[in-house]
Amino acid sequence: MAATLEAATYSRWRSWCLTWGATDGEAAQALAGDELLAYPSLVSTRAVWVDAPPSSIWPWLVQMGPGRGGAYTYDWIENVLGLGMHSADEVLPQYQDLEVGDAWRLGGRGPVLQVAELEPERSMVLRSGDGNWVWAFSLVPEGTGSRLISRNRIATRDASRLARALNTYVMEPGSLIMERKMLLGIKQRAERLARASR
Repeated sequence: MAATLEAATYSRWRSWCLTWGATDGEAAQALAGDELLAYPSLVSTRAVWVDAPPSSIWPWLVQMGPGRGGAYTYDWIENVLGLGMHSADEVLPQYQDLEVGDAWRLGGRGPVLQVAELEPERSMVLRSGDGNWVWAFSLVPEGTGSRLISRNRIATRDASRLARALNTYVMEPGSLIMERKMLLGIKQRAERLARASR
């Protein structure tokens, strides 16, 4: 029943799902990494305001990943999927020296994500090994804090109709649940770090 209701109404709230927290301007503007996947099948742009400077957000971004700082989302869901995520609550010095070309696999058979672009305290762009997924994080100073923007660009040109339906009605709402928690998790950690620095 719930699945039928979602499928019947999703077109009405899909835009909100794909742009949670982002302004119209943020959703429309070009961001770092866009050029790496020029013709995506799907673009999501989600964002949150953080009461902290980019310098307090950046450490949490660069240490993300399985076996590293985790993803700051629902670890139990990530680990049911075999991703081995354990979200850190402190900055981990051993994972702060991220470089272009560094890579890690999501789970035992998941995609390899490689750092494609890196501009300290401004942007971090990850790209899957097959080139069909680009995940970019941008930091934009705003007022006394910063905007943390997450953009996913995904190509599904060869997907079957069933796979496309699953992506639309299951993966898109599911990604909002996980990414919202991640953005709020980074926000909480960065604001705590900024307060300690003050």
